Formats: sequence, structure tokens, C-alpha cells
Amino acid sequence: MIRVVVVDDQLVMREGLVALLDLVADVEVVGDAGTGADALALLESRAVDVVLMDLRMPVMDGVEATRRIAASFPGVAVVVLTTYADDESITTALHAGARGYLTKDAGRAEITAALRAVAAGQSTFDAAVSQRIVAALAAPGRPAAGLTAREAEVLALIAKGLGNAEIAGTLFIGETTVKTHINNLFAKIGVRTRPEAIRYAYRHGIVTP
Repeated sequence: MIRVVVVDDQLVMREGLVALLDLVADVEVVGDAGTGADALALLESRAVDVVLMDLRMPVMDGVEATRRIAASFPGVAVVVLTTYADDESITTALHAGARGYLTKDAGRAEITAALRAVAAGQSTFDAAVSQRIVAALAAPGRPAAGLTAREAEVLALIAKGLGNAEIAGTLFIGETTVKTHINNLFAKIGVRTRPEAIRYAYRHGIVTP
């Protein structure tokens, strides 16, 4: 049996996934959670093989939860199941340690196949995500100083005067993830303070007066 935890902040979606997976003979849903933090708490007390993880959630988003699962529960595979299939969402999820990435138009057969694949130590992506991964690898370059698209977005919001909590709310990500992006982008552009970062953003056209 593949022991699965379903994580999604939308109750209807979460209950629907649990009901769907209950029909699969070799899958056992051992828990469900509405936030990344609740998912981590479940992993402390239950034997789990795979986490089916949404990305955009309150308290702790799916990227941060995936990162912590990869660090603390290396035997647990994460399959992302989300509405979002943009390059930044895919890249950050994979960098955090996700072993699979599906969009929410996936059917039961596709989700089940993904669970079986990652439980067997493989990686799996739906067709649309695979195409975007290939396209991203072939892309000619990144924003200034090697910033990712998300880091450039965070920098632009800093330049507009938003604090960490406001940035998190605007981008629908956790404050911990915001802090990680800020630390990374500060290191890349060679600044230590927000005023320095703001000057950089205006100087390089990331924002305009």
C-alpha cells in the first residue's frame, strides 16, 4: 500500500481528493491537512510514503513545506498538485525537493500513476509541466544579476515599500518564503539593506519612478 497524505487548503478539493484516492486499491490515505504546517505535524506521527501537496496555502505554503519535508523526512516523496503551472512555481517546487508536479486538471489515473512512480523512486510530471521545464532549460537568460522571476518580483515589491507580511499576502506565499527570497536576492545583487536594494531596483529598471 502507498500511504498518502493530502494537503490542500480548500476543503472541497481536499475531501474530493481523499474520496478519489479511497477508490484506488493500492493507495491508503492516512491523513489530510489544510496547511503545510499541519502536514508536517502529521508526518511526525504517521508512516507516510507520499504527500500530495498544494502550493498556495496560508500559514505555510507548499514550497516551504516541501523544503522541510525533504530535509526532515527524506523517505517521503512530495507530488505537487496545483492550479499553477508557471515557470516560477515549477522551478521553486522542484528546487524545494518535489519529485512530481501535476496540475489540478489531472484525472484519477494520472494522479494514481504519479503516486506510484514517486513511491518507486522515480520523478513524474504531467505533459504541460514537462514542456515548460524543457522550455525553461532552453531559455536564453534570467533577470538582472541572475535573479529568478520571483526574486525580481519580490525586489519590485520591496521597492514599492511593502513589508514582508504585505509581500507574502500579495504573492500568496509564506513570510518564511519571502525571507528566503530576500536573502537570496540580496546576496545576488550585493546589497545588505532595503534602501540599497531599492536603489538597485530603480537603477536596473526593475521598477520605474
